Amino acid sequence: MTVKPVDAPPDRAGALTVEEIQRIIPHRRPFLLIDGILVHEPGRRTVGLKNVTANEALLAGQHPHDLVMPPLLIVECLAQTGAVLLLAQEQNRNKEVLLVGLDDVKFSGVARAGDQILCEAIALNQKGNIGRMKGTATVNGTVIVEGMYWFALNEWKA
Repeated sequence: MTVKPVDAPPDRAGALTVEEIQRIIPHRRPFLLIDGILVHEPGRRTVGLKNVTANEALLAGQHPHDLVMPPLLIVECLAQTGAVLLLAQEQNRNKEVLLVGLDDVKFSGVARAGDQILCEAIALNQKGNIGRMKGTATVNGTVIVEGMYWFALNEWKA
C-alpha cells in the first residue's frame, strides 16, 4: 500500500513545533522521538515527523554497518503521535495516555539515517477511558509500519 506523503500547510495551520509538543506530552529527549507535527486535526488525525539522523544513539547498536532505526522505536513514534492527538484535546488535559495493546502490527520496510518518517495516527473509537487508533508510518510514501493501537487515558498523578 502506498500512501501519499503529507506536506505541512504553508500557513502552518495545525502544525506543532517540538516545544509545543512538549507542552502536550511529557516525553523529553532522548525519549521524545517525534520532531514535529505536520498536521493536527483535533480528535480525528495527527501526522508527526521523525527525522532519522546518523548521530542518534538509537541507531548505533542495531546494524553497525547499516544505520537502521529499530522498528519498535518506530512503533513508539506512532504511539507518541497518537498521544499528541489525544492529549491536545481540552477534555484530556491533566491526563496521561498509556499504550495498552497492539493488534495486527506489520513491519514492511525500514528507515535509515537520512530518512524522514511520517507517522499518522487516526482516532477510531473510544469508550470511557479505553480507545483504539490506527497508526501508519511511511518513508517516501511507502508504508514501513502499520497497525492498531489500544490506549487508556488516566488522570495524571504527579
